[in-house]
Amino acid sequence: MKKYSLNIDERVNRGVDLFMAGHNCAQSVVGAFADIYGISFSLAMRMAASFGAGIGRQRLTCGAVSGMCLLAGLENGSADIDPRVRGVNYALVQQLCDAFRAENGSITCAELLGMKKALANSAVPSERNAEYYAKRPCARMVASACRIFATYLDSLQMPD
Repeated sequence: MKKYSLNIDERVNRGVDLFMAGHNCAQSVVGAFADIYGISFSLAMRMAASFGAGIGRQRLTCGAVSGMCLLAGLENGSADIDPRVRGVNYALVQQLCDAFRAENGSITCAELLGMKKALANSAVPSERNAEYYAKRPCARMVASACRIFATYLDSLQMPD
């Protein structure tokens, strides 16, 4: 019996489509899996909104990675304060981040964008246009995070 209705390519495409429709990278990753966790699309978008562009456009941790980590918490996070229980989730987060880093070279937004340092703290998002999409690797980062997380979920699947 399968735990989830899961098609890896479908989840990857859903994430990229959300990004290309104007959602930030974190929203796109979380939105691609929101249905699995029974959360509304609106709640998923609000929950992930602050993590885009490297956490509020600070170019820190890649938003796609942050979205993947939010999903890890939904998958096996706990409200339990026992450090051993938290450690299970932290181990998953590290595993997912290691996979992303291995595939993309970094988990830091500024590094992935080829910036020497983060931009001055401007809260104004970049305009989404053809030039933006052509020069940014963000859709590829969203695809990577979605593929890594979907592959992890697929590894949990029980045979039919």
